[in-house]
Amino acid sequence: MPGYVDLHSHFLPGVDDGAQTLSESLAICSGLLEIGFGMVVATPHIRAAMFENTKSGLSGAYRAFLAEVAERTDMPETGLAAEYFCNDLFWRLLEEDDLLFYPVADEAESKRAHRGVRARAVLVESPYEKLPVRVEHRFFEMVVRGIHPVLAHPERYFFLHRETEPIDRMLEGGTLALLDIKALVGRHGAKSQRAAERMLDEGVYFAASSDAHHPEDVALVARGIERLESRLGEEECRQLLADNPRRILLGDLG
Repeated sequence: MPGYVDLHSHFLPGVDDGAQTLSESLAICSGLLEIGFGMVVATPHIRAAMFENTKSGLSGAYRAFLAEVAERTDMPETGLAAEYFCNDLFWRLLEEDDLLFYPVADEAESKRAHRGVRARAVLVESPYEKLPVRVEHRFFEMVVRGIHPVLAHPERYFFLHRETEPIDRMLEGGTLALLDIKALVGRHGAKSQRAAERMLDEGVYFAASSDAHHPEDVALVARGIERLESRLGEEECRQLLADNPRRILLGDLG
């Protein structure tokens, strides 16, 4: 088993545009396990006027899910975070310290993995048309506070289809780019596929993920992994799918 770590998945049932039933959720999780993901983190959307989720509500839904799957042996290890749309609600929740950060890995291993204070990380989605005003400065301020923004699927943003320059300063300041691996097999269109290939060549991505919403996405993820390995080689592929995602969970981001 490769031991991949999936930091972006929508398997938690009935909370957003991902899995709607427990059956769909189980199919996503067991399918991801079969293709090598030993750890899968649920990242439901939190976006005002579209996905009115809350930290407490999602935590309750996740506890109910864990109770349903407690006796199953065909499940990967799971965790809970959230995918935040970068708007006023996100900034307010950040200031109130009410975000669903990525879950903490084993504390003993975490302490061995890095020096100093453990960094936290949170998954953030940009508007597709353009970056919010001064967002690179606000993200840098987060990093200074020990919170690393993880930018979901940059290859899908219209303003990055031709060039990566709009997020260069953001990446230099500590924001981490997360590839939706399905983009490599055309799931989000030719422009996103070309952008993903360009960003891989440029070394933009810190990690890669499934962003699985439905059971049928698993086959696309498997094809994407094959494409990723053929493009980068086994060692770099493993860094994006296993080593670096685990570093995020360990807070080893210094």
